[in-house]
Amino acid sequence: MLSKKTLVFILLSLSLLLVCNTLAFSAEDIAAIEKRTADEAFEAADKGEPDPSWAGKRFTVATLASGPRGSISGPFYFWRPYFEKLTGATYDIVEIPFGDLQAKIFTDLATGQGVYDAIVGPLFFMGDYIANDWIVPIDKYFDDPRMPKWDRESIAPPIQELLHFGDQWYAFNNDHDGMVIYYRRDLLADPQWRSAFKDEYDYDLPVPPKTWQQVLDAANFFNGKDWNDDGKSDYGISMHLKVGEQGFFNYIALAGAFVVNSAPGSDPARVTRYNNVFWFDPDTMEPLINTPGHIKSLEIMKELVDAGPRAMLGWGLAEAWDVFLRGDCAMVFTFGDVGTLSQDTRTSAIRGKLGVVAIPGSSEVYDLETAQWKKVDVPNRVANESGASWSPVISKFSKNSDLVAYFCSLMATPEINHWNVAVGWTGVDPGTSYDFLPPFGHASIEDYVKTGYDAEDMTEFLDAYYELWFEYPLSIPYLRIPGTADYIESLDIHLSEALSDQVSVEEALNRTARDWERITNRLGREEQLRLYQEAIGYEAK
Repeated sequence: MLSKKTLVFILLSLSLLLVCNTLAFSAEDIAAIEKRTADEAFEAADKGEPDPSWAGKRFTVATLASGPRGSISGPFYFWRPYFEKLTGATYDIVEIPFGDLQAKIFTDLATGQGVYDAIVGPLFFMGDYIANDWIVPIDKYFDDPRMPKWDRESIAPPIQELLHFGDQWYAFNNDHDGMVIYYRRDLLADPQWRSAFKDEYDYDLPVPPKTWQQVLDAANFFNGKDWNDDGKSDYGISMHLKVGEQGFFNYIALAGAFVVNSAPGSDPARVTRYNNVFWFDPDTMEPLINTPGHIKSLEIMKELVDAGPRAMLGWGLAEAWDVFLRGDCAMVFTFGDVGTLSQDTRTSAIRGKLGVVAIPGSSEVYDLETAQWKKVDVPNRVANESGASWSPVISKFSKNSDLVAYFCSLMATPEINHWNVAVGWTGVDPGTSYDFLPPFGHASIEDYVKTGYDAEDMTEFLDAYYELWFEYPLSIPYLRIPGTADYIESLDIHLSEALSDQVSVEEALNRTARDWERITNRLGREEQLRLYQEAIGYEAK
């Protein structure tokens, strides 16, 4: 539990940052406010007892190439002077483009060169890390008096699972990626548009939309209309679908509601051969990617592409976010960054108009056991740890592993981690109890409101992520086996083929399944099956 002093600091930090965003201060003012609140975060954070022998040492952090003020990489530049002040040590930052991460990181680890001491990469690399004994467990540092203390119990359970493998911790808390739908609250609630929607679709559009069919209907309805009166046609929905970036996460998050089927009995999240599975048959390692639930999901995603700018097929994150933030798109399907970025009036035209809904559900889900579609009375809601959830691990080949652990622990302290969450440019998304509102969380909406955040915007944003992380009954199993990056690369390529009309949905997913079989056979089917069963918690009979 955070102390009262710490809570006051956290809320003050958010307040000052948001004043900065709301009033669009000069660059000098923004820098001063960030520096002051960061100083306060640093003072409030636990610092452990740095080892004097660390002075003068140097290590290397590998992370996503986004620059000193960019997503994921930015905070490591920002906090470096504080780390140097504490320890007398320093670190170099090596930025790696998303598409090159696997090759560069795996080559360094496989050859034992140890160029990278800390790796802040996507957690879908975890299976390869563990199978090859490339990283070290970090449990031994939790009670080490040298290390800053961080709050593991505050982390949302789905994210805790990603930081573990088996009964050991391997990654430090940092980022908490999940996908939600952002929408224009004013637009979907407007009586004029609601009346026109009902005339066309013969039902009242819920605000927020709770199923994928409702999202699709809303996207189609608003697409092509000039609803912001700027003389140009506006869009229904935006996504980031560029191959080699992070578009496949959109598909994974969408597909959960149609593919992940709850288990019978008292534990709906129990993993069986047919329940709570997404990637492979856990008895045979046969791909499930071309089964009817996946086919239906990709068909819906293809329809969503048609309800927005065609250019999204070549968009990364920034382009997909910008068209929504500037007020030209009714919805955007993406990560948590948009919640804070929407409050910055320098780049956002929608402050005070933001709606957010946790990932939609489906009124039907495919039952693998009966090979039939199953209707459900309550929409099937499936949470997604759909993203990289960029979190530090320590290379087995690091010559300064204790110093690296100190750095990673410092970045994971509640005060520093929450400061990163609160600043839109960091790319660090909410996922801990100290990010959310009562009765579960420790933040207060009044403290946001009186200093600049829009109350409804932030309540929508925080409540949607709290619901996703703590209230959804099911969750997509995160793929954490050797070759995960290869399986995902294949999916990414073939999704694009379908979405760009090069091949049919069925053919795209059949191609993916064939690729997956080849990858599995190359890596060894028996061993892949064993590791897959362990990763998803399946006990073969």
